[in-house]
Amino acid sequence: MIKTIETILVDVPTIRPHKLSVAIMNAQTLVLVRVVCGDGIEGWGEATTIGGLSYGEESPESIKTNIDTHIAPLLLGMDASQVGKAMAKIRKIIQGNRFAKCAIETALLDAQARRLKIPLSELLGGRVRDALPVAWTLASGDTSKDIAEAEKMLALRRHRIFKLKIGLRSVADDVAHVLTIKKALGDDVSVRVDVNQAWSELDAVNGIAALEAGGIDLIEQPIRADNKAGLARLASRFSVALMADESLHGPLDAFDLATIAGADVFAVKITQSGGLIPAIQVATVAQLAGIGLYGGTMLEGGVGTAASAHVFSTFSDLSYGTELFGPLLLTEEVLVEPLVYKDFMLQVPNKPGLGVEIDREKLNFLRRK
Repeated sequence: MIKTIETILVDVPTIRPHKLSVAIMNAQTLVLVRVVCGDGIEGWGEATTIGGLSYGEESPESIKTNIDTHIAPLLLGMDASQVGKAMAKIRKIIQGNRFAKCAIETALLDAQARRLKIPLSELLGGRVRDALPVAWTLASGDTSKDIAEAEKMLALRRHRIFKLKIGLRSVADDVAHVLTIKKALGDDVSVRVDVNQAWSELDAVNGIAALEAGGIDLIEQPIRADNKAGLARLASRFSVALMADESLHGPLDAFDLATIAGADVFAVKITQSGGLIPAIQVATVAQLAGIGLYGGTMLEGGVGTAASAHVFSTFSDLSYGTELFGPLLLTEEVLVEPLVYKDFMLQVPNKPGLGVEIDREKLNFLRRK
């Protein structure tokens, strides 16, 4: 049975300021969930957000409060091995709170996979790949610094896909910044942009035209998330791939976007989707509609990144790679053994459950008192 559920806030500085159009991050708050079962098995989950309430409607503090006050009491005493039944109860009674639900589902699935002594991916249909290509986000806002950072990553053989966060400056200034970096890195390196909804549709028409002409491979969420018709108009107008991110709050949004051909690529995020199983449903809709897949991130630490990696390892198509670099942006690690990045890829853990172990001493030091 489910014996206890604990929610822990962990504040970790980032290695540099991370600038988005909606916020500038100097630290990340990891929301970790620990489920202890009656048979002594533990499971861990994570529900990390970006930029407080600037990005979405859940914050670390609201996630903790809602799990502790409303979600945990519904689950205590239930059969820990019946994850589907537990999550069906939560989804019926609790509205919204996708990030909180994802952390709970991850922890329950982690515990069940450990109980069965299999990697989590094998509970999700089975992995088809053991390593995932990983993009690195260049978000200092300084052109020369971004070029130097990208060249360092290439030399380390850590990343050869780069995504630039833009939208804070004028369209012309952002385009000049991006194309200078693209020219410096050359044709063998993939350069993409994430506008984080910052442009009007007219700005997007002008900006996308210039970026497409300059050889940019992918443009993420150029306009407001709720303007799905606008996304469809842009997707039909340009040949460069347009990716939906903030517009995707789970399988229903995926179905709506697929129906109107609103994007060429879906950024699948386990937390945005509301859990690991809903994230797989988002990917299934995309694949049935001929839409490409990209493994997204909320800049999670090791737990959430491992969970995402297990999910993405089951995707038959992952043509646009992943963005699972969250732990590399943080100055501290909460895992005993960090996730392995080598040869431009993240190695999917192959031990039981998530395949990671929490460093209890480090966690106690970093947790918010």
